[in-house]
Amino acid sequence: MSTIEVNKITPVSGGTAIQVGESGDTITIPSGATLTNSGTANNFTNYRPNANPLIINGDMAVAQRSTSVTGVSNGNSGYQTCDRIRFDESGTMGAALTITQESLTSGNAFINGFANAFKVDVTTADSSPDADDWSRINMRLESQDLQVFKKGTSNAEKFTLSFWVKATKTGTNTIELYDADNTRSIGGSYSISSSNTWEHKVVNFAADTTGAFADDNGEGLRISWTLSAGSNYTSGTLPTAWESSTVANTAVGQVNNFDSTSNNFHITGVQLEVGEYTSATIPPFQHESFGDNLQRCRRYCHLHMNTDQDGGPFLGPCFAYTSSNWNASLQLSPPMRAVPTVTSVSGSNYYRIFSNGGTVEYNQIDFNAATLSGGLCTVVDCTLDGANGGTAGHAGKTRGNSTGAGTMMLMDAEL
Repeated sequence: MSTIEVNKITPVSGGTAIQVGESGDTITIPSGATLTNSGTANNFTNYRPNANPLIINGDMAVAQRSTSVTGVSNGNSGYQTCDRIRFDESGTMGAALTITQESLTSGNAFINGFANAFKVDVTTADSSPDADDWSRINMRLESQDLQVFKKGTSNAEKFTLSFWVKATKTGTNTIELYDADNTRSIGGSYSISSSNTWEHKVVNFAADTTGAFADDNGEGLRISWTLSAGSNYTSGTLPTAWESSTVANTAVGQVNNFDSTSNNFHITGVQLEVGEYTSATIPPFQHESFGDNLQRCRRYCHLHMNTDQDGGPFLGPCFAYTSSNWNASLQLSPPMRAVPTVTSVSGSNYYRIFSNGGTVEYNQIDFNAATLSGGLCTVVDCTLDGANGGTAGHAGKTRGNSTGAGTMMLMDAEL
């Protein structure tokens, strides 16, 4: 290996760019080496080799709960399809929506590496939202994952958000970054130039030297894309600097994406970067393997069983405390963010136990407790309700036993 020893490399006279290597080359940064700059070079300021992206499931590839939910309307706030992206509404939203995990086969987002998107389809229009109506999609990040922004310090960093978006309605749309630890927010906007065409957007947000993110597992940052808003949210001034959150400043200039049943709104390729970038300088989207992406999503939502066929996945081991009292314990990987809320579906003989050469059917799972042990593991304990039969002390294993019923156990520790 040849070695070149220099103190400084500068471009040729009149130039402003230095190229290292050619397309297809591998540029190696040795382990333990650090890239630094004077504070003005964007691309190296926050170089983090092998770091996970700050946004989880930004490519919308994982959808544990469902791939399609219809009739989303007033009172239906929550996580609907794609993991880590949530629909929220307030007031008395008059629109009704179908929300799906969309499969892409063409368009600019697809040819740039995205096979899935989060889609909002308007099925009932609301041409004139009430003053207190407000509808958004948002992504929420843990405070402890945001320390790299140095928020609340004299070295606070800027935020850059980029994403692919397609909408039927052209015009101005708004974004809010909301600091949940300090009740502070900043606004941004982008324009849909061409109807029903995938467009790549890069939106910059100022640094904030006031209000540090907490170093905990609570909600630190909420990134919200407004879809429709009434006058209570549009009558102020969109803030270009961080401020104490003000409702009237939330969505100034926002178009109404719900004013026609022809309207759709699609988003994918969401990434959040530390520092200020343009469409020309922003780093490429950091694709993860599906397995790594799913594992990170499971910190917040863990779908343990989901089958519509007899002989679905096993829940796990169980034992007969008495002849009519079966219990099971499930340890989850990875540990969830917090003690989860656990739900399951129920019905006649939805589940089956295999024990002592025979089977026992039962109807539902009753959850006794869910615990988080020092952040190291999450354990869910439950009673297999209606499992009458067996011998005290015998062990078994249990699984779904339903045909066409969608047997499901869902553990939820979302922000």
